[in-house]
Amino acid sequence: MGTKFTTTDEYLATLPETSIDKAQEIREIIRKAAPKATEVISYNIPAFKLNKVLVWFAGYKSHIGFYPGGAAIEIFQDDLTAYKTSKGAIQFPVDKPLPAALIRKIVKYRVKALAE
Repeated sequence: MGTKFTTTDEYLATLPETSIDKAQEIREIIRKAAPKATEVISYNIPAFKLNKVLVWFAGYKSHIGFYPGGAAIEIFQDDLTAYKTSKGAIQFPVDKPLPAALIRKIVKYRVKALAE
């Protein structure tokens, strides 16, 4: 079994060189969109939590995985046509700019959804 991470910094230190900058960038985007959220490790990847987990993210060789949950992906599906998606995941290629405004919208949606 691989390393069990306890902090986001520990996790980021193990990422492929191709994704480290984008992972740091998405971390900052999420942090600014949900300033009251706490960084945690959940499922051995970074996550941001209020009363429950808002979103997760992970770095891979060719993409950043962003995991806001199925409802968010369904709601924002028209904005996500340029990205590979699945039921609960979005893949942002590391060789393209991150869609910061879209990520902020999704995070703010999750904050509101968890408050209801």
